[in-house]
Amino acid sequence: MLYAILCYHDEAVVGAWSKDEDDAVMAKLAVVHGKLAASGKLGPVARLLPTTAATTLRKDSDPPLVLDGPFAETKEQLLGFYVVEVASLDGALEIARDLGRANPGGAYEIRPIGLFQPGHAGGNAT
Repeated sequence: MLYAILCYHDEAVVGAWSKDEDDAVMAKLAVVHGKLAASGKLGPVARLLPTTAATTLRKDSDPPLVLDGPFAETKEQLLGFYVVEVASLDGALEIARDLGRANPGGAYEIRPIGLFQPGHAGGNAT
């Protein structure tokens, strides 16, 4: 089963990290990434650009409205995501806990993925 692990954190906090602080977090995450890749569980990983670079398409108007920004209604922003292949939610939670130890603060949202069109991560459509 494929799961998305969505990484949320306060963008102002992460954006305020020095290069050394950011490099230290990324080095800790690289250890987790290496374990996941070696076990064949790691799919695509993306670090998103700041929300100031986001665009939103609001579908509730005709024609749809294009707006600058993410317009998320939360204090934490979606900063990136992982796609992992594990047998169950418990496996995805274990990975999220490892990631959390490497990257403190924020939250990880875990969702099963129903593939519309499979990519390189493998897995079966659900």
